[in-house]
Amino acid sequence: MDGQMMIFYVERAVFFVLALVALGLEAWALLDCVRHKSAAFEATGKRTKTFWLALTGGATLIGVISLFSSGGLFGTLGLFGLAAVVAASVYLADVRPAVKDAGRGGSRPYGW
Repeated sequence: MDGQMMIFYVERAVFFVLALVALGLEAWALLDCVRHKSAAFEATGKRTKTFWLALTGGATLIGVISLFSSGGLFGTLGLFGLAAVVAASVYLADVRPAVKDAGRGGSRPYGW
């Protein structure tokens, strides 16, 4: 096996691992969105639960397609895969903490 083929296989493995991590992140966002009540989204002033379910569901679908596409994470669906990871990350970083706190009925300020 020459060096060029070895680099090709290592590159494919790295992209596959990145696609798996991205899919895990997107699935986590979708499952977390499913488990919260609609009222918690309205109470926090975030968009509706339907909006976030559609966004995280679409992101998860793109993640699955990206994982099994020939190019991996940065292959044929590279830009869409990146947008899907960003959408899931926005949900997990911004919406999830607010909805989680509202669901508990806590009086703590956001971010504490």
